[in-house]
Amino acid sequence: MRILIDECVDERFRNALPGHDCQTARYAGLAGLKNGELLTAAETAGFEVFLTVDQGIEYQQNLIPRKLAIIILRAKSNRLKDLLPLASSDRGAATRAKWHHISLITKETLALPSRSIRARKAAASAGVKS
Repeated sequence: MRILIDECVDERFRNALPGHDCQTARYAGLAGLKNGELLTAAETAGFEVFLTVDQGIEYQQNLIPRKLAIIILRAKSNRLKDLLPLASSDRGAATRAKWHHISLITKETLALPSRSIRARKAAASAGVKS
């Protein structure tokens, strides 16, 4: 699985995901791009998963036409020591990742089921927490 790691995630986190082709945005030559441009460039480069700690990405971008899955890590901070406990769940989420889906990974739940973007938006408009 080809995974692009957002600039806001510690670059060393890629080492916690063995068995996947993980590249940071900087290493892939995509540093400095804003989210919409970054997601487009990631798709063009053949990435299948975008891994970030940006909690608002699903509300800031129209992700429905995207051809990659989004994994959002929710930790105390974006420091490596806070992200590493999420790595084992992240490996599983990356393997199960599907287009048009967002997976939230938190310390408390370790892996919430992946939901389609349409389902998440419908639940949010109905006032249901995901």
